Amino acid sequence: MQLAGSEHSFGGSRERFIAKVFNHLGGALLAFTALEVFFFTSGIANVILGALKFVPWMAILGAFMIVGWIATRAAHTAESLSSQYLALGAYILAEAVIFVPLLTLASKVAPGAIANAGLITVLATLGLVGVAYVSRKDFSFLGTILKWAGLVAIVLIICSAIFGFTLGIIFSVAMVGFAGAAILYDASEVIHHYPEDRYVGAALQLFASVALMFWYVLRIFISRD
Repeated sequence: MQLAGSEHSFGGSRERFIAKVFNHLGGALLAFTALEVFFFTSGIANVILGALKFVPWMAILGAFMIVGWIATRAAHTAESLSSQYLALGAYILAEAVIFVPLLTLASKVAPGAIANAGLITVLATLGLVGVAYVSRKDFSFLGTILKWAGLVAIVLIICSAIFGFTLGIIFSVAMVGFAGAAILYDASEVIHHYPEDRYVGAALQLFASVALMFWYVLRIFISRD
């Protein structure tokens, strides 16, 4: 993704860094899509479903949040380029596996929901990245809010698993808002703060936020049907 006009506000090296981040994000999204297509066309998805069939849905939901947190940590701590690529590849694979039950459910109960949720997620991501870039505003203040909100979400997921209550559509809507704030924060960090040698790690963090939004947008579509 090329950001036109960035040379007027950033040096050439920063412009190249931003372009690399969003190019890697696009590559990660394509790799995730290709993996899901491979899983479902090859029959591997059925094997994954069989392995996860005795795992409570709330545990899968919790794993999704925890893997996202690990990805964020990896994005900040991986220093070498090879470590960043390894973390990105491992995260894409983990997300592809975790998404299989949700995608299977969506294809059965809400035909067309996957494509619609994907389109909404892409448009929302482009809009939020555009806001961060055009406004030039530093949204780093969202970092603390996101940490506490993420902790509250994990606690709610754990409590729902222990006490047996359901996290309904209101929770999903709130998590879409959380994911949107995370994308805005991540884009701002890419534009203003990320070290220029960590473009793969930056793409990993953005991918985690985009995947989170797609997950909960898709859950909303399923809840409506």
